[in-house]
Amino acid sequence: MSDKLQPLSDAELQAMLDHSPFISFLGLKVTEADPAKERVTMECEMRPEFERGKGTGQWHGGPIAAVIDTVGDYALIMALRRGLPTINFRVDYLRPAIKTKLITTATVRRNGKSVGIVDVDVFNDKMVLLAIGRATYSTLQA
Repeated sequence: MSDKLQPLSDAELQAMLDHSPFISFLGLKVTEADPAKERVTMECEMRPEFERGKGTGQWHGGPIAAVIDTVGDYALIMALRRGLPTINFRVDYLRPAIKTKLITTATVRRNGKSVGIVDVDVFNDKMVLLAIGRATYSTLQA
């Protein structure tokens, strides 16, 4: 028997997402979880609470940042099977997200003993790149 942790499945990741009140409010849905590629993709539908201005359909940057941080975190959670605190985080907003869902893909660049680094790409429903994020998470055991 191996002591190595088995990666979380799509369903297990989704259950963790749904268990968090804030993440559940975001409405993130796992569409791909690939442990071999260390990549997770999730979708998030627009809702009025995410709008920059009432009735515009334009995403406010805050919810986009929250999606980036969450999807990035879950790319590492898939392998480590536990929540991880964010150490550092940045977003480059490339173009507005208007009247679209977000399709967000996170790829692990480093899963080390003390830190993990994840790159996150955010696309609209036409797969146009809207934002790029990079986050560093503590991978230390609590």
